[in-house]
Formats: sequence, C-alpha cells, structure tokens
Amino acid sequence: MNSYDIIIIGGGPIGLVCAIEAKKADLSYVVLEKGVLVNSIYHFPSNMTFFSTSKLLEIGDVPFISHLDKPTRKEALEYYRRVVESWQLNIHVYEEVLQVDNFQNHFELKTTKSNYLAKKIIVATGFYDTPNWMNIPGEDLDKVTHYYKDPHPYVGQKVAVVGAGNSACDAALETYHKGAEVTLIIREKEIKPSVKYWIRPNILNRIKEGSIKAYYQTKVKAIHPDHLLLDTPNGELMLNNDFVLAMTGYRPNYPLLTSLGITFQDDEYDTPSCDDDSFETNVPGIYLAGVICGGLKTNRLLIENSRIHATPIIQDIKKKL
Repeated sequence: MNSYDIIIIGGGPIGLVCAIEAKKADLSYVVLEKGVLVNSIYHFPSNMTFFSTSKLLEIGDVPFISHLDKPTRKEALEYYRRVVESWQLNIHVYEEVLQVDNFQNHFELKTTKSNYLAKKIIVATGFYDTPNWMNIPGEDLDKVTHYYKDPHPYVGQKVAVVGAGNSACDAALETYHKGAEVTLIIREKEIKPSVKYWIRPNILNRIKEGSIKAYYQTKVKAIHPDHLLLDTPNGELMLNNDFVLAMTGYRPNYPLLTSLGITFQDDEYDTPSCDDDSFETNVPGIYLAGVICGGLKTNRLLIENSRIHATPIIQDIKKKL
C-alpha cells in the first residue's frame, strides 16, 4: 500500500499550491484528482475570461504571463500545467477517492485505482463539480445542462438561461451573439450587482432593447421536451424552448465532507468546521484548503485569496508529524 505523509484530494490550483508547500517542507505527498488537471478550470466555458489578473492567480513563484490583464481559460490551463512541470509535482489524475477509513494515527484511502496510507489529509476539492439542482420535473432531460461550454450547439435554437450571475450572463450573451433566441429566467428582481463590470452593462442593454427576453422574479416549475412552465409574478406561463442552460450555481461536495466526519457551522452557508488559523477540521488530521472553506458562500473565496491557505496548513502538519 502506498504510504505518504499527506494525501491531497483535489488537483485544482489550491491543491497544487498545497503540494508545492509540502514538497518545500520535505514531506511526502500525492495529489489525487478524479478528473483532469485543474478539472474545474477545464470545464469552464471555452471563451471564459477570469475576473482576477494573472498576477493574482500565480502559485509557486512561477510567473503567469497572459496576453491581456485578465487571462483566459486556455492561458490558465497552460499556466497550471507548467506549474506542475516546473515543480515536478506528484499528481494522479483520473483517480477518484471512494472511501476513507480513519484509524488512530493514520488514514486508509481507497480510490478507483489503488489503496493508500496517509498521516494527514488535505481536502481541496472546490465546489464546481456539484451543481445546485432546481429539483423540478424534467431537469434530467437531455436538453438541460448545468455546465455551459460553447455557443455553437445553440445556433438558431430557443435557449432558456436560468440564473442572474456571471455564468448565466456569459452564456446568454454568447449564445445570443451566435444566433440563438435567448430568454433569461431570473429568481431575483435584477441581474446580480456582482456580475463582471464589463459584462453587466452589456446584458442589461440587450435586455432593455429586447434582444434578450428576461423574466424577473420567475421560477421554472417544469421542463418539457418542447417547452417550459414558468411561475411568473403574473401567473403561469408556457415558454417554447429547445435547450435549458441551468446556471444555478454550484456547491461543495457535502457527501464527501460528511463521510469524512466533518461537521458544519450553524449558519446559512453550511460552512464546514475548521480552525481559522491552521484550517484543521473537527477531525484531527484532516484539513480544508481553498474555496471549500466558504461552504455555500462560494463567491467569498477565490484562487487569489485562498492560495495562502497552503502555508499555515503545511506548517501545522509538519509541527504535528
């Protein structure tokens, strides 16, 4: 059985910076990633531009040079690949953690490929893998997706975009510009104020001129093969529809956290319990790193302000080993 000082679950930017700090501290480690390297970024929309500057996305003292101030998804994928190459990080992709058993002084992990022993575990799984479901009839139809990738499949189609945040606005504008008939379905009274400053005026102008139809304070009650049933302030409405882009947000992998024995704070965000300084959870030897620490408040922590988690975590681990 493979044995390490630390097993890091999650191969995103924060998992990588934890691996870098472990290597600098001369601790044995492995990163286990169920998908591809920086899996969440890979599944972002093809033409996405980050809100953060490239400087704020840097890790491991590896410079991130982008063509513009705000880097693209493609540039980020190349950058983090070069980080792994530069530091020669030990990362296993396409290897999902299936079970973790907690013994008195170590953990045993079973994955889709192997078994491991670890003295400590760092969970850095982010939140993008688990969408917020609307839990309505028809949400499992093939016409519905919670992940938007590219506008081409929606050319000439009637597309309903559910949501009022960055993902929804990006998808609405891209599909509209490629020839889709776009309708925004928004639970709130307005487009979120937090939408990227170069996107928000654009989407508001398209709505104002009628190029994109918007229903505010509206929920989708049911999805059918050729239409949606909406609950609007003026009553029920049937909307002809070909595709639904449910940009309803994402959440941490709570089943994984619960299976590890991690408890949650009694707050509106179901925030996982961990020490403010060391990031150790209520389960001794298990740490949280990155955006997962914010629970359902997924916009509180980003790469730029959670990449610093790795240093105190590794310092605490080294002190306790």
